Amino acid sequence: MSMNLVTNDDIVAAERVIEGWVQRTPSLWSPALGARLGARVALKLELMQKTGCFKPRGITNKLLSLSDAEKKRGLITVSGGNHGIAIAAIGKEMGIAITVVMSEKAPLRSQARIKASGATLLLTPDAGAAFDLAEKECAEKGMTYIHSYDDPKIIAGHGTVGREFIADQPDLTDVLVSIGGGGLISGCAVALKAANPAIRIWGVETEGADAMTKALAKGAPEKIAVTSIATTLGAPSVTDRTLSHVQALVETVLTVSDAEAVGGVLTLAEEAKLFAEPAAGCLIPAAEQVIERVGAEAKLGLVICGGNVAFSDVAGWVQRFGVSVS
Repeated sequence: MSMNLVTNDDIVAAERVIEGWVQRTPSLWSPALGARLGARVALKLELMQKTGCFKPRGITNKLLSLSDAEKKRGLITVSGGNHGIAIAAIGKEMGIAITVVMSEKAPLRSQARIKASGATLLLTPDAGAAFDLAEKECAEKGMTYIHSYDDPKIIAGHGTVGREFIADQPDLTDVLVSIGGGGLISGCAVALKAANPAIRIWGVETEGADAMTKALAKGAPEKIAVTSIATTLGAPSVTDRTLSHVQALVETVLTVSDAEAVGGVLTLAEEAKLFAEPAAGCLIPAAEQVIERVGAEAKLGLVICGGNVAFSDVAGWVQRFGVSVS
């Protein structure tokens, strides 16, 4: 099932709306990472964004589009971590009451940051139950429901990442974007293809958080049981909207193991001097796959989507998977 895609005009409009609310993050070439991977690699540093990830872009675009009545009812949303942290912080900034529903498996650091922003936090056994509870609360209390990725305003806001990246690095040939529910890659793909129709966009998921891979195989969204340690990629399903964007604009979606994603976290720390979360670390092993497919003359762009991870978590995963940087 296809549906109307977000347009580049939507993204240009979002860029104007969110200016002053979010950072225009830097992008730069990483000679050390390029030497390691054997091709030129540029990094879009969304881990430097407000709240440590790209999420404020789409959220700000969405919240500024709401009516006063919608805001007054309070907002409710479901999050795996980063969306909740960002909407809680932005809600506080804008004076809007926020309720965030999360799986109890979500990182404790994320839960603490949401509560610290003054939002109400509700915990459920898993991500699927979180969506069920949010819809129930919404119906009973009349709150305004904000979907973390199945929303044109959110997607358009996230698309400003791609628009900035290609403006700064116009000679990119291939861009890798990790996928949770698919909002970030949907927006980025529209912006990147508008700037350069020949550019190739590659999605990346971890095993156990591969909702888009499963949806592409089936031709429709499908619920998955999320088992990956990359909790910020742990959407229980993609949507018709995000699937349509990926079907139309993305080369393919690559999956890597949790262990490989953690190895990528270490590589980003050692080679690029970035402390990123596994949702960004997974791009490193995927980049190796892309270079194998398209050749070493490619100019790769990696969207380093976030850095909301505790050192203790990374240390635990390194031990659990026996990971080291080769």
